[in-house]
Amino acid sequence: MDFLRPASWAEALAAKAEHPAAVPLAGGTDVMVEINFDHRRPDHLLDLGRIGELADWETDGGTVRLGASVPYTRIIAELSGPLPGLAVAARTVASPQIRNRAGVGGNLGTASPAGDAHPALLAAGAEVEAESVRGVRLIPIDAFYTGVKRNALAPDELIRAIRIDRADGPQQYAKVGTRNAMVIAVCAFGIALHPRRGTVRTGIGSAAPTPLRATVAEEFLTAALADGGLWESRAPLDPGLTAEFGRLAAAGCRPIDDVRGTAAYRRHAVGVLARRTLTWTWESYREERSAPCA
Repeated sequence: MDFLRPASWAEALAAKAEHPAAVPLAGGTDVMVEINFDHRRPDHLLDLGRIGELADWETDGGTVRLGASVPYTRIIAELSGPLPGLAVAARTVASPQIRNRAGVGGNLGTASPAGDAHPALLAAGAEVEAESVRGVRLIPIDAFYTGVKRNALAPDELIRAIRIDRADGPQQYAKVGTRNAMVIAVCAFGIALHPRRGTVRTGIGSAAPTPLRATVAEEFLTAALADGGLWESRAPLDPGLTAEFGRLAAAGCRPIDDVRGTAAYRRHAVGVLARRTLTWTWESYREERSAPCA
């Protein structure tokens, strides 16, 4: 196994073009586990740790451009305002040591359906900035996940950044695990209210072959909020509406039985998480109306 250590982004792209099967290494959370258990033996590892720009983020006011290797610790500390859903998800990632090292690019590259960042990215409507020596392209998050641990990257492409619109409404994330820390999600759910557009987006993790959105539940809730004038009135949600949203979210899953949980349990848990996160976000939205001026 050869270890490639480019000192710049241009060198990294050239190395990936020369060795398309090279496995990128940033935080190493998933890659090193697979190597240690002899589940993967790539001919080349492409270490991206010397490329400082991958660990930076910037904003143009409306959009955050998040470097692929910005660690979860910094997302929590610096981006809880503009990216609240992702920041909540980041708090659930593994241990402090891993949060200090791992970033969103690794979750996207691995494309595991249990990755903690995926539901938040789907709910926020992120775009993945992929680059190769041939140029840059933006991949909508909805089109990024193509199968179990497969994504839309071409063999010579690397993830440079993730572009996410600043939140214009409350966002939430919750997951179920076998314990409170250092756990792979049995299932997870993210939700984002987008009051400027009058829409709702969701993300489901670990309950289908790929991360996915509960689109039927979204359409139901978006229509109910508009028809009831609830965006303007900020009135409490009817319990029946919340229950139906949870039912539709659960119905949108395609879970399996495995060592962490049964398909039936995952489907039930997604419904519970959908109801809870909707309740939390809507209460936050209602409270914004009466918040005192700074």
